[in-house]
Formats: sequence, structure tokens, C-alpha cells
Amino acid sequence: MTKRLGSGKRTGGKAAGARGRAAASRRPTRSTPPPASGDRPDEGRTEAQTDRLRYLDAATRSIARGMDLDETLSELCRAAVPAFADTALVHLYDPLPVGDETGPVPGVLRLLTTEQTSSDAPAAVAKAVHPAVGGPLATRLRDGRPIFGDAPHAAATVTELLGAAHAPGALPPGRRLILAPLHGRSHVLGSVTLLRGAGRPGFTDDDLLVASQLATHTALGIDKAMLYAREASVADALQRTMLPPSLPEPPGVRLASRYLPASRTAQVGGDWYDTIPLPGNRVALVIGDVMGHSMTSAAIMGQLRTTVQTLALLDLPPDEVLHHLDEQAERLGTEHTATCLYALYDPVLQRLLVSNAGHLPPVLLHPDGHGEILSVPPGAPIGVGGGGFEATEIHAPAGATLLLYTDGLVESRDFDVLTGIENLRARLQSATAGAAPPALETLCDAALGTLGGGERDDDVALLAARFEGLLPETVAYWYLAPRPQTAGQARRLTRRTLGRWGLDSLIESTELMVSEVVANAVRFATRPITLRLLRTDVLRCEVGDDSPVVPRMRHARLSDEGGRGLFLVDQVAQRWGATRLSSGKVVWFEQLLPEDAPR
Repeated sequence: MTKRLGSGKRTGGKAAGARGRAAASRRPTRSTPPPASGDRPDEGRTEAQTDRLRYLDAATRSIARGMDLDETLSELCRAAVPAFADTALVHLYDPLPVGDETGPVPGVLRLLTTEQTSSDAPAAVAKAVHPAVGGPLATRLRDGRPIFGDAPHAAATVTELLGAAHAPGALPPGRRLILAPLHGRSHVLGSVTLLRGAGRPGFTDDDLLVASQLATHTALGIDKAMLYAREASVADALQRTMLPPSLPEPPGVRLASRYLPASRTAQVGGDWYDTIPLPGNRVALVIGDVMGHSMTSAAIMGQLRTTVQTLALLDLPPDEVLHHLDEQAERLGTEHTATCLYALYDPVLQRLLVSNAGHLPPVLLHPDGHGEILSVPPGAPIGVGGGGFEATEIHAPAGATLLLYTDGLVESRDFDVLTGIENLRARLQSATAGAAPPALETLCDAALGTLGGGERDDDVALLAARFEGLLPETVAYWYLAPRPQTAGQARRLTRRTLGRWGLDSLIESTELMVSEVVANAVRFATRPITLRLLRTDVLRCEVGDDSPVVPRMRHARLSDEGGRGLFLVDQVAQRWGATRLSSGKVVWFEQLLPEDAPR
């Protein structure tokens, strides 16, 4: 009967993962104890040696199965107590060195694991030990060889590590203690201390060899666990840095997102999402999934996401974006394929253009709470090549919510993907059953269901967009002929519109900038010019023409007759820019609304 203190876990550290607990529950609870070499007659030594080898084989296999630090130390304790010792104490340097990195030896050893039988509980051991530089403990750990507690000069080493209560003279007679340093591939990691109580024979010379093997395999396991943890951290950081650090707040739509990595973090996936503001207060909503789980998948995901951002800023329709993305994926020369769904929301027209490249269909929650799985023709996945993509137009009324997701949210061992999508729709519809629509964050939590805190075999990416639209009275739009009188006409239209909106204090500055931008467009346009004013949380003006020549700001000389228009815009506007489109370009600028402006 044994009592496990700490259950082989790190004292004060995180618990071992559910994966380690499930694996441990399938293993034998204890290894067969190695017999003491002095307890058998000479004719039985061969059998004793065989038993000892069997024990070592089982113990080292068990230790090698650990994938993280907690599991490795837990397996050591399961193998050592009570089969080999009554108590096992593991001290590790803090912080632990990783890989081949060089640096000074850490100045503190921490007690991470304590496991013992109930009959011979040792006195309390300090949680942190500060080995003296050049002292007996630091010297013995660097030496690397295990020692008995009664070895020459061992008393000072044991006392420095465990305290006077565990010094050889304070223990029962005989060899009751083994101190085995833990040496990794390149560094001293710490030590394991094994003790036997008075109720069993003391350690033998053969037991010292067994302890040496246990310490060696444990140190290699710790090295592996630390390298695995670093790889997992790098993979997770790579994945997260390729996702948007924050979501924009474009007028007419509210956004929320979730990303959950797979439980086996080192198996990083290629799920991603993005939101890209576009001219005219439109916004592109993108979600995708690169097939496979590896660092390569994450890297390809980053390349595809960058390509999508570039294509989106060209203001191409969704089907053309996916077409060019597919071409770019083929140029990458990779065997990886990806799914992608690209949706373009226009808050002025309250419409949604959606194109799909092999991705799962989105779910649209109508203002009345009814959930609909949108029927969007699925084209071939990105990277397959040769497939055509279709753009589907969907009415997106104010109050509706669109949910984009990856297969990790709806795929399970217990049911197929179609059932998972239907379950998702039902959860979302149930969450909107109240009188008031839930907040987007609450809706995302409802979509995740039990996945938020459980184990996952795949990544989960989730993007939610609640459409609010822009009221028609906050938008003014005109087509103007490209002729010299157009600048004056644009000033008059601007003055009349801002007066109607109660923005009299902005009339003079806006007229001036509109006149300059329109006059510049007249010089290059061959078709009608577009002028649009939008009143949201800012006043935005957009002037579009069919020329691909994007204007550049320059500093005019005193003798120049022109060249001051954009410089003026830059000085007066809060923000301005120019966007090249497939049909030409749009030059825009924004101004803050005055505090007394009607809301």
C-alpha cells in the first residue's frame, strides 16, 4: 500500500496533460522490483540479474514515453517507488537549459517531484536550494556519477541538498540513500535522490548501477521534453503571429473571432481568418484552412493570407480573388492544398458576395434568430488548379450575423461533418432565442460549445460578423462628367450635402479638398467620375476614376503652377490615401466630426 504525494507531478507546476493521464492509466501501476544482489545464493545470481534487466527495460521504456516534463518525472517516480525505493525526490535547475544554448549555470535548484510510501515519510525538504559555487553539491552534480549516502564527502553534499534531517547519520543504518545527478546531452539538469526506509534492505552496488540508468534515461527524457516544449512554443507563436493581432472596426459591421490550437500544440495547423477594410466602407471576410499539421502548413498559411490581402486591396470580386489565389498556390510548388471562403460585405447596399474554394458553408443568423446554412457553390480547393469559382450574392439585412469557421469546429469522431454543421446551426439558433440578440462574444462561445476547454485533434478558427449597415441618409453618391466645370459642380454638391447633415463647420475644408481631388481626376479620367460622401463616425469622401495612375504627393516649387493639391489634402485631412482598383482608382480622405455634430 503506497501513498503518493504530488502523484509524481511537479510541485507548484501545471498538472500533466490528459494525454499523459490516459496513457498512464493503461500502463502497469508498478514495475517489477529488482532483487537485491546479496539476497540470493550464488546459483540464483543469473536469475537475479535477469530480473534486474527486466525491471530496467520496463522502467526506461516507461520513462521514455513521457512527452512533457510532468509526464517524464511522473514515470520516473512510478518506476522507482516502491519497486526500487521508498522515496524519490527530483531537484531541477530553474530555469532549465534547453538544447545547446550556453550560459551560466542557474543558481537555484527547485524540488519539482516528491513521491514516497506512507511508511517512511522523510522530514520536510526545502523547495528551493541555492548550491554554493564550487561547493560540494555543485561539484558532485558536475561530476555526474551517482553516489551512496555513506560515500566519502557525501554527507556535505546531501546536507546541502536535503538538509541535516536527511544526512547519512540521521538515516537508519546501512546504505539508505543514492544521489544520482541528472546530465542531459549538454547540461547539468539537476538530481534525483532515492531513499529506502528501515523496513527493507539497503542499496547494493548493483542498485547503484540501476539508479545510474534511471537517472540517465530521465535526463534524456527531460532534454526531449524541453526541446518538445520549445518547438511547441515556436509553432504556436508562428501560428498566432500569422493571425491578425486585432480586428478592425469598420462602420456598418461588428466583428469577433476565436482561435483554438489543437491539443497537441506542436502539431500546428494551417487555419486562419482575416478581415480587410476596403474602399467605400466595405469589408472582406476571409477564412481558410491549409491541409495538414506541420510547420510547413503554418508557413503556407502565412503566404496565402498575405496573397489574399494583396488581392483584396485590388478590389477584385470574390471569385477572381480565389482564382488568382489558386494560381499563386500552384506557383508555390507545394503539395499542400487549402480551402478558403471569401465574402465581401457592402454596408451601403446591405449585400454579401461570397465565393467558396472547397470550404465549409457559412451559417447566417437572420434578425429573427432563424439560422440558415448558406448554399454557396463549393469550388475546388486552392492548389488543385483548373477549377472555376462562382460568386453568390446574398441579402445581408441589418441585424443579421454571419459565422465563418473551419472544420475543427464541426468534425468529430462521433458524427460526420454534415451533422456537425447542423449541430452548430442549432446551437447558434438556440443562443439567439432570447428577446435581444446576444453579444458577438457570447455567440462565439455558444458556437464553440464544449470545445473551449476540452482536447482537440484539430485547430479551430472562427469569425463572426454582425451586419449593421449604413442608413441611406448617411450616404451621398454622384456620377460626374470629366470636364473642367466638374470641380465647381462637386463643390456645390458637397456644400449642399454637408449643410443637410448639419456639418456646416466642415463645409469650407471639405469643399477645398474635394475640388482639388476632383480636378486631379478630371485630368486623367476618360469615363464619368464618382463622388461619394459617407457620414459615419467620421466624414469620408471618395473620388473614383478609370485611370490606374495613382497620384503621389510632392512638394511644389514656388515657380510651379500646380502640384499642391495633395499636399493641401495631407495638411487638412485627418487621413487620406489612394487605392488602385481593377477598374481604375479611388482617392479618399477623412475628417473628424465636430463634437456638436448631430449623431
